[in-house]
Amino acid sequence: MQRVLKSILSVCVLAATTILEAAPSQPNIVFILADDLGWQDVGFMGSRYFETPHLDALAQESLVFENAFMYPTCSPSRAALLTGQQSFRTGSYTVPVLERGNSRDNIFSRWTVGEEHTVYSKPLRDAGYQLIHLGKWHIVGPHPELETDLPLKKKLSQPKNADWSWLDKHRTPALQKFYPTGRGFHENVGGTWWGDPARGYEQGYRAPSGGYVAPFNNPFIPEKEDDEWLTDRLTTEAIDFMDRHKEAPFFVNLHFYAPHLPSIARSEESLAHFIAKDGDPSTGQGLAEGEEKKKIAAYATMVKSIDDNVGRILKYLDEEDLRSETLIVFSSDNGFNGLQSVNRHLRAAKGHVYDGGLRVPALVNWPAVVKPGKNSTPVCGLDLFPTFLELSGVSDYRGVLDGESWGPLLRGEPLPERALFWHIASTYKNPPCSIIRKGDWKLIQFLKKGNIELYNTGSDLKESKNLSASHPEKATELLAELVAWRKENKVPLPPSSTLEN
Repeated sequence: MQRVLKSILSVCVLAATTILEAAPSQPNIVFILADDLGWQDVGFMGSRYFETPHLDALAQESLVFENAFMYPTCSPSRAALLTGQQSFRTGSYTVPVLERGNSRDNIFSRWTVGEEHTVYSKPLRDAGYQLIHLGKWHIVGPHPELETDLPLKKKLSQPKNADWSWLDKHRTPALQKFYPTGRGFHENVGGTWWGDPARGYEQGYRAPSGGYVAPFNNPFIPEKEDDEWLTDRLTTEAIDFMDRHKEAPFFVNLHFYAPHLPSIARSEESLAHFIAKDGDPSTGQGLAEGEEKKKIAAYATMVKSIDDNVGRILKYLDEEDLRSETLIVFSSDNGFNGLQSVNRHLRAAKGHVYDGGLRVPALVNWPAVVKPGKNSTPVCGLDLFPTFLELSGVSDYRGVLDGESWGPLLRGEPLPERALFWHIASTYKNPPCSIIRKGDWKLIQFLKKGNIELYNTGSDLKESKNLSASHPEKATELLAELVAWRKENKVPLPPSSTLEN
């Protein structure tokens, strides 16, 4: 292929240049995002119960980030990923329907990310990419017209399962502007306001299909006669798109709904395999018995299905000689759901501000360009927007971006030390708080009265020892940096907060 030959020629002529300078100027990009897949719910991060052989093999050829983080729930994570902006800019702090409390103690979340916040698809489209979004979108609400009187006096709600009263309005240009095709993608398969695929069934999570078994009842996925399994269908659509655009740079935003609840077994054979399989004493995965073992076994089949479909994508790219010019990113939108999985190494789970909710698996693969290995540098979802821009050669973007490109790390160079920040101004599993992480140190400040917790995750991964009293100097240092960050960015606090900033 012409682009492959051009890449080989570049390597020969520019042998003394950096790795990325010798790579294709506009690689294809495949961004695969799982939903609620935990940090160690994959083999390459240490699980001995879940089975991910394709991802494990890919990880051997990839740069694996050992300290990758997202927001603890999907709405703020996806808003941050797609816009490259912190929660206080987009107004997305957690999933709106999960919020608790009143408007004095919380800043209730927006569901819809406003047009003023550019999604990375727009500059990439302007740069010549063909783009498709597949699967979970979740940065538009069911009723965007109710999100205009800010700050919200009460949390947002959603229609009941199988209530289609919202659909006609969502097909109009007025609301399609908030959908993938209104934000720069050329095609959308399955993206809407839904947080999980069960919403198309009146029984929701209790429906035998759960939205994962056909018919999917998703109005943005046209039904096909050969439909069986949602994760397979989304992957088939992704491969079809790549095949139609393999001569031009393509961007595939493959954001699986899986393995989010409900836990639906991919097949009876796969379910039986994981029920019979011994659990992992280290993580605690698969150690339950009876119905609890059946639940995590069903979840394991969903994880295995994601892995099988990653294998399908790799097989297609290899067969079409596209691997050398394709960047693959794999990660998850937040930590594991404690109703589906378990991890004895981490504190808490999805929704919590501890690392069970924040840590995620992450890898980047680009054969002959990105050197395989493991990197302990703390990175976050905010970094992907600037990373995509750098690797695709877009240098004229002028929007606000709160992350840093992984370019130096992919070149084998260190990323200058920096702090990572979170601001969660509404209540779900924990009260409103801000977080700063710098190296192994992590400080949480709760926004009601300003009380703090300090952890060294290098020596105490499980965050079992609050060191704020025993390490006052470190606590003071990190708190000062956190407050300065809030002050510089005019970060809003809940009305009842006693803090000045």
